[in-house]
Amino acid sequence: MMEQMKHAVRTMVVVTDDEFDLFLKGCSVRRYLKNEFVSEPGKVPQHIFFICKGLIRVTVTDKEGNEHTIHFALENQFIADYSSYILGQDALYTLQALEDTDVVVIPRASIDWGYEQLKEGQKLGRLIAEYYFIYQDNRIKNLYARTPKERYDSISEVFPNIHNRVPQHMIASYLGITPVHLSRLKKSDFSKT
Repeated sequence: MMEQMKHAVRTMVVVTDDEFDLFLKGCSVRRYLKNEFVSEPGKVPQHIFFICKGLIRVTVTDKEGNEHTIHFALENQFIADYSSYILGQDALYTLQALEDTDVVVIPRASIDWGYEQLKEGQKLGRLIAEYYFIYQDNRIKNLYARTPKERYDSISEVFPNIHNRVPQHMIASYLGITPVHLSRLKKSDFSKT
């Protein structure tokens, strides 16, 4: 799994084997079972996770107790409650494994070491932050500037094979529609073929 993360990092920056080995000293590997919580609200996040295998859903619960899916993270992606992590504030988001999920757990000390010691550590952090900024910006644009049908049609571009990996009610929640509306959209697609 460490090799998988090394490969992903090397698609973004140049890092030597020695640098990477030192970076990984504080990291560990963990398997989260299906439906297990990776991170929960109320605590300051101290880890970033790299997904080697599996799928993590990110949710937020509103004041009425309704859960909203705001993100899915797939293989070869880094995931955390980033804002809370960066600001050192209690997490708002819940991260939950939707499949048995293998991750590299990267503690804050390793992230800080990487920023200071990796030759391109600052660049790596910037590229990951840019990726998530663009993702979040596109998500906002999609919610406000696209129809539910357009959002439904494009979800597989953002999350390949998501329809086979995630229950439909979670996809509906991500799209900002009801499961009944999602069912209608799927039927309209099916009737066109």
